[in-house]
Amino acid sequence: MKASQRLLVKKSVNPANFNKGGLEKTLSAFSLTMMGVGAIVGSGIFITPGIIAAKYAGPAAMLSFVIAAVVCSLAALCYAEFSSTIPLAGSAYTYVYTVFGEFLAWILGWSLISEYLFAVSSVAVSWSSYFQNLMSGFGLKLPTFLTAAAGTAGVSGAGFNLIAFVVVLAVSLLLVGGLQESTRVNSIMVIVKILVIVLFIGVAIFFVKPANYHPFMPHGVSGLVKGASLAFYAYIGFDAVSTASEEVKNPKRNMPIGIVGSLVVASILYVAMAAVLVGIVHYSKLNVGDPVAYALAVIHQNWAAGIVSLGAVVGMTTVLIVMLYGGTRLLFAISRDGLLPKVFRTVSPHTKVPVKSTWIFGIIASVFAAVIPLDKIAELVNIGTLFAFAMVSIGVVFLRRHKTLQQINSSFKVPFYPVLPVVSFLACVYLMLNLQAFTWHMFGIWLVIGIVIYFAYSYRHSRIRAGLRAKESKS
Repeated sequence: MKASQRLLVKKSVNPANFNKGGLEKTLSAFSLTMMGVGAIVGSGIFITPGIIAAKYAGPAAMLSFVIAAVVCSLAALCYAEFSSTIPLAGSAYTYVYTVFGEFLAWILGWSLISEYLFAVSSVAVSWSSYFQNLMSGFGLKLPTFLTAAAGTAGVSGAGFNLIAFVVVLAVSLLLVGGLQESTRVNSIMVIVKILVIVLFIGVAIFFVKPANYHPFMPHGVSGLVKGASLAFYAYIGFDAVSTASEEVKNPKRNMPIGIVGSLVVASILYVAMAAVLVGIVHYSKLNVGDPVAYALAVIHQNWAAGIVSLGAVVGMTTVLIVMLYGGTRLLFAISRDGLLPKVFRTVSPHTKVPVKSTWIFGIIASVFAAVIPLDKIAELVNIGTLFAFAMVSIGVVFLRRHKTLQQINSSFKVPFYPVLPVVSFLACVYLMLNLQAFTWHMFGIWLVIGIVIYFAYSYRHSRIRAGLRAKESKS
């Protein structure tokens, strides 16, 4: 076999092995939907609508979220077909391994590791800030050198973000206790978060002034589209749901419901928040760090500000739970294929959870959160996600041509095939090309590190390649 063929060797999929991965099947469609909403609706729902309205779309910010949801739903439908056809851990990594081959799968998997790792770290830093604000209301304050990483912009005396460090370890402890317990806690927190958002909307809607909706599109279609580009990133995170495929009861039915359902619920919440926010405060005044709290002050409802801060903390906690979970299951899948050391695929016989993988991932993320400023660790999240979206979207075309997978009775198919997957792929590539040059440079450095690891370790330890070598030696 030629070297180029060895790099593109594909993962064979045997439906008979779908229930033999060692992970326990405990998740329902409701659990998956709560995971998706937990990952998508974080603190951003209290910030992003105001920024989009003030800088780009004006009162039409609600439509920016609709457009972003439509674009994101294209990728979501592609994920749904893959996850219901191949219910295995690893999400986009496993899908690409099946239809494109090992090297591209490793590149994508390595990119997703950056997405989950830096997403957890960046959210932990934001969680720390909101938690400090919440505690300050009770007169409690920690020293600066324990609440911000060294080099954080505008913060003197910063050193080690202890709160961010501790919260990641706490979530890791929750996850190693068992998936069923973790999802139960996540579902409760998601419901609390939704109630807080509904409370804000219910209070604020009585202060809406129709005059604030004029002009509706002050910056025209261009502003609307730019707002949609920013709004798109508010939705990333639903792909973490697909990492749970192997632990889902009846994945052919529940995976599409969980992925699409979470996106629908999140979209309704974002659109409703944007519509009410620009209705109570003129859009030009919303370019602040805490637009929801500002709006509440404008309408003299300061009593609700503390509740909103609590909702933000709870919201970010659910993001931490889901993204940390997604990262550990990704490491589990890559390790099971031999591309990472076996320590990442060791499953506890009691909890059916990859405990060592969870702790390793959690400790690394907690250290990053504690010592690296937020603006530096957030750069790689978006590009890694878009790369995954693009590969999964175009991968559906190759999935339909896969001889073995054509025999699997998948309960979900992407509509308007092949137009929809191709359009989704092009939309994701377009958004990637519009990212900052610095983001591409960081992404390139991360990929170089990944390629070095692949040829130094993964290529020689690949289980699929080991099987091929055994066959060749016999022949």
